[in-house]
This record gives sequence, C-alpha cells and structure tokens, in this order.
Amino acid sequence: MESQKNYKNFWNEKAATPTSAFIAVDGSTNEETARLTGAYSAHQVSAALDLQPGDRVLELGCGVGRIGHEIAPRVAHWEGTDISSNMIDVARDRLKAHANVGFTELARSDLQPLADGSFDKAYCVAVFIHMDKEDFYLYLEDLARVLKPGGLLYFDVWNMASAVGWRRYAFEIEQHRVSDPAARKDVARNQFSCPEEVRIFLDRAGFDLTLLLSDSPWVQAIAVRRGSSADLEALRNYADSVSARVAYSPLWTELFDAIINVATGKLAPEVLWKDLADDSRGEEIPMFREWFLGLWKGNEQTWGKAPR
Repeated sequence: MESQKNYKNFWNEKAATPTSAFIAVDGSTNEETARLTGAYSAHQVSAALDLQPGDRVLELGCGVGRIGHEIAPRVAHWEGTDISSNMIDVARDRLKAHANVGFTELARSDLQPLADGSFDKAYCVAVFIHMDKEDFYLYLEDLARVLKPGGLLYFDVWNMASAVGWRRYAFEIEQHRVSDPAARKDVARNQFSCPEEVRIFLDRAGFDLTLLLSDSPWVQAIAVRRGSSADLEALRNYADSVSARVAYSPLWTELFDAIINVATGKLAPEVLWKDLADDSRGEEIPMFREWFLGLWKGNEQTWGKAPR
C-alpha cells in the first residue's frame, strides 16, 4: 500500500476524516475525550516546561491540536507542526479562536522552514513512538536547532524497561508473530525505547538532561538546549520539584495495564468498566472511562455490546 511507504501518506490516510483523525491521534472518538486527554497531557507539559505568558512554544506532531488547544491560551505563541496536512486542517479548525497560533506542515524528519533559535520551549507527546530511531534522533537534532540556547524540551516515548511497558511491547510482538511475512511493517507502527537510549540521543543531539522519569510505561525527559549560561543545577532542581506533576501516575499505569488485559482477553471489559465508575479514585478515572468506552465501541464484535 502507498500509505505504508512514508509517514505523510500514512497519517494523511489515517486522518482522512475529522473523526478518524481524532482516533488516530490517541484513540479519542469524540471532542469530549480529546479535551480530557489533552488537558492531562497539557498539565504535564506546562509543569515540565514551566510555561510562561511570554513563551514561544513549538509542538512537534500536533495532530488535531489535542494538547495545543489547552496550551495556546497560556503562552505568547504556539506553533503546531505535523507531517499530515489532514491533521493540521483539523487542528486549525479546533484552534481558530486563538490569534496566537501558527501551523507548519513538515515534509520530512526535520523542522524546515522554522528558523534557528526561534522558540523558547518545545514538546512532543506520543509522537516519537511512531518513528524509526533514525527519525527520532534527526528530529531531536532539529529541535536543538530551532530552540534558543537554554531552551527547554519535554517529550515521552514508550518504555520497554518497565513491566507494563514491556507488556505493551509484547502485544506488538504477538501481532507481528502472526502477520504476513511478505507484508511490510507499518511505517508508523508503535516503537519502544529505554531510558539509556533516551540519554544517549539527547546528549548527541546537543541537550543536557534535567529530568528522566521511567517508572511508568513511558520514558519522560526534560532537557535543556546547550549553549547558554543557564544554571543547569537550578534547572535540575526545578525539574525535580515538579516531577510528581509531570510523571504518569501509578493510577494511570494501573488503568493502562487493565486495558492491556482486556485487549489480550485476560480481563472482561465489564470488570474494567465497573472499576471506572468511581471518580474519587483520581482525575484519571473520567479520562480513562471515556477513552475506554470509545475503544469498546470499536471492538464490539470481540468484546460484546458497549455500555450506554
């Protein structure tokens, strides 16, 4: 298939309609789910980058503007970049009320035509997980280029070094085990990293690491672009002080693990649905409830009829 040959074709095909674009980004099947998951991610990004009203902020892989919708009102300028023109069309419509946003469609694994040192801060959430390692690294190099010296970067990647992260990776392995060996793997299939790989990539790309979190299915990194007189110790102290706000919580990991159990037939969806009824357990519950409901509706042939 033509869509399997490059990222642009793949993601444009996935985002052929606004509904399919939402699903392709993070499994959100409607605006409500996207707002809930977007707010959760924006909370992490805001803490990680210490966002300020005067900041110029870049998002790599903005998708439908799930996170940008929450970040744009907090900063001076938000720039959404994506390789899919269809994704950008949806994001532009969702953020049309904000005069301080811009969009850049990417052609390959760099940030042309954005200028050197043109952003204070940048982030990339659940995007590097869909790239070959060469592209992951090339984007890090170009993020260093477009950030000002001393500029901050936050991103996450799937973490095969965690127990739940490995279970998510094993799910991909089992799918590949029974796939057609003559067929090419999806160009944007899920890919997995480990903390040491992230450390090496950041160092080689021109960043100093200020925080690395790896106690969840995600490796999360905050780093500073080298070349300034920024106090690295102070930046690391700040990152440490907000680490609990940036990290995926134990409850997030528990619920995500439960979804893996449903997907692999080890847990009945009705059992997880019952567990998702009590909002008092944490802010993750309403988000996972809406997310899981959409997932269930898309798997009714296997899981049975979804609630409501």
